Parts: sequence; C-alpha cells; structure tokens
Amino acid sequence: MRTIDIPLDDMEQRVSRFRDLKPLRAAESLDMPQEAKDVIYSRELLSVIGLEGAADTPVNQGAPIQGAGGITMTHAKCPPGTGPSLHAHQQTYETFTVLRGRFEVTWNDDGAQRVELDELDTISVPPGVCRAFRNIGDEDGLMQVVISGGVHDMTDIDFPKATAEKLAAFGGDVVAQFEERGMTFTAGKSEG
Repeated sequence: MRTIDIPLDDMEQRVSRFRDLKPLRAAESLDMPQEAKDVIYSRELLSVIGLEGAADTPVNQGAPIQGAGGITMTHAKCPPGTGPSLHAHQQTYETFTVLRGRFEVTWNDDGAQRVELDELDTISVPPGVCRAFRNIGDEDGLMQVVISGGVHDMTDIDFPKATAEKLAAFGGDVVAQFEERGMTFTAGKSEG
C-alpha cells in the first residue's frame, strides 16, 4: 500500500481542541421559551467534524475538522433532565457515546424501550428508528453524537406527531418555527 506524508500545518487543520469549540447557533434565533427549544435540541451543541465540501448542514457551521469519510460529530451538553425528544433519522445512523455523566436512551415510536449508559458506554441507532436521549445524572452531561451514512441535513430528521403537540402547548408559532428549519412531525408506523 502506498502511503502519504502530511506536514504538521496540514494535520493541525484536522485537530479539534475541546476548549476552542463554539456552540452551534441552532436554537439562538428561535423566539420561544428555552423549555421548548430543549424538546428538540441539546442545550448546547459543539460541532467537532463537519462534512467535506460546501454541504449546508447545521453541523458544518464552525466545525474545526472538515471531511472524515462522510461522518459528522458533535458534542451535546445537557443539563440534568434534558436532551432531545424522540426523533427518527430516515437515512443516517446516530451513534452516541457518553463522555461525561449518565444518560438514558429510549427508542421506538413510543420510547418504551430504554437503556442507561454510563461514561464511555456507546449505542448506535439505525435509520428509521425513533430515538431520544436524556441526562439522568445530577450534573451537566456530555454526549458524543456521530452521524454516518445517507444525507446529513434537517430533511433527514422527523419527529412524532406527539412532539408537535407538546411544542404547541408553548403557544405562538413554536411548531412553525421548527418546520421553517426543515423539521417534520410525521415519524411513526402510520405517517400522518
């Protein structure tokens, strides 16, 4: 096998330093209570690896590493009791590794199946399965999220109708604001 040499300057562009990561601005421009944002997003998302090229995905914004074989990686910071609600990725795998704290991962349309993960435990959820994660510890938790395969944009993510109903309870145009970002609320065995 033929190998290549990479100079230090080039390899430095493939290094992500945790202390330098900036939170994604995914929820900043939304005009709604923090509790409504917490239904969809982790409290803070730190992009580590984005897709190569000019892919327009939320994860690519500010990722210090661009291009790693078609995967994206973020770190999700979650205060106790928080984490994104049930959602499905239609074309991508989502692999979670607990970096700090303790998390519960639930799956299937009703979230009835569950597993608790401790630090460095990992679970990988295949496409088409509803999944959620929540910090069940007493301190802020940190989850590594790797997305692989398929497309990596908001059109791959779909939430169950029950999530839209939960968001509607906050009033105003909360659901519409998420729909404007490409999110849908039809995930389930019988779409609707």
